[in-house]
Amino acid sequence: MNRPIDPERFPQPLQEIAAKVKDGVRLEPDEIETCLTTPHVLHLGRLADSVRRRMHGNVAYYNINRHINPTNVCVYTYNCKFCSFAALPGEDHAWEMSHEDVYEHAAKQGGDAVTEFHIVGGLHPDLPLEWYLEMMRGLKERFPSVHLKAFTAIEIGWFAQLEKMSIEEVLLELREAGLGSLPGGGAEIFHPEVREIICDGKLDAGEWLEVHETAHRLGIRSNCTMLYGHVEREEHKVDHFLKLRELQDRTGGFNAFIPLAYHPENNYMGLRFHTTGTEDLRHLATSRLALDNIPHIKAYWVMISPRLAQVALAFGADDIDGTVVEETIYHMAGAETEQYVSRAELERIVREAGFEPVQRDTLYNPITRGAMRPQPEPAAAPA
Repeated sequence: MNRPIDPERFPQPLQEIAAKVKDGVRLEPDEIETCLTTPHVLHLGRLADSVRRRMHGNVAYYNINRHINPTNVCVYTYNCKFCSFAALPGEDHAWEMSHEDVYEHAAKQGGDAVTEFHIVGGLHPDLPLEWYLEMMRGLKERFPSVHLKAFTAIEIGWFAQLEKMSIEEVLLELREAGLGSLPGGGAEIFHPEVREIICDGKLDAGEWLEVHETAHRLGIRSNCTMLYGHVEREEHKVDHFLKLRELQDRTGGFNAFIPLAYHPENNYMGLRFHTTGTEDLRHLATSRLALDNIPHIKAYWVMISPRLAQVALAFGADDIDGTVVEETIYHMAGAETEQYVSRAELERIVREAGFEPVQRDTLYNPITRGAMRPQPEPAAAPA
């Protein structure tokens, strides 16, 4: 049950924000910054929970998904100082899957029993767009019912640069080959002061937003993200929220926002500390309050642990992602969470938190119990 908000029962710095939340009024930039800095995290969570329940009631979503990373070879290996995933050709930890490797991996991970393949990778200098188009066509031919959520805006921009095509032309070709939607990676922090430090030379904020706006115009929905917990300041994150909110006002094409906690291991940032649970919950709650026009806030259990994702359901999140099985990018950066959580465990986590689990597809259409396929057991990746 969603208890009514009484602004006078909140700490003074949050009272005006509470009044706006109660009346459904959009927060201003200075109020978003207050949310990001308040020590009253439990009160902030109460506000975010009231919005979350207003939008989604007692439901918490999850899906049956698998990650596929065709290659980690990337031309931006040394540009993205926060990245522990990318490699240069010939390095010991570099890999490049063949099409048959991709298909075999997808089949071992469940094939059509999965509802989504999440496909991202490095910017390989020698793989043309046609290589990826053929991969997508092959996946759709073999697993026609699986939704292909594939390629960050950074990858789309790279394809356009490599092939001397427009963003729209690249997206149209990918859609024809089976692309269903875009993930939200590569956003990091939009502000140029931060991008110059953590990912100099990478697609800038305007270009990232252009990719997603073009996708939305073509009817391709997407997610969006923010990487926090490194060198950014509060004003940089406020700017990031506002840019996403403004684009969503124009297009309505974002499905979900995922705040991503920076992991410090095995990269060039030179930072030592992980975010705390309090920081993670504060960012999740602020996301729900600031991004009033994005339907879903995801607590990505791979990054913050299933236990904290469970708590996050009371701090504004309504989605805890999916079964995953093999997540590479954040585990190479030091994530110590499990690689796999079963459907039964996800549902147990949700119910123990006091919510009703609902399996969804990528576009947040509920999958009824009778339509659920038997969940595949995880399999090891090809070498």
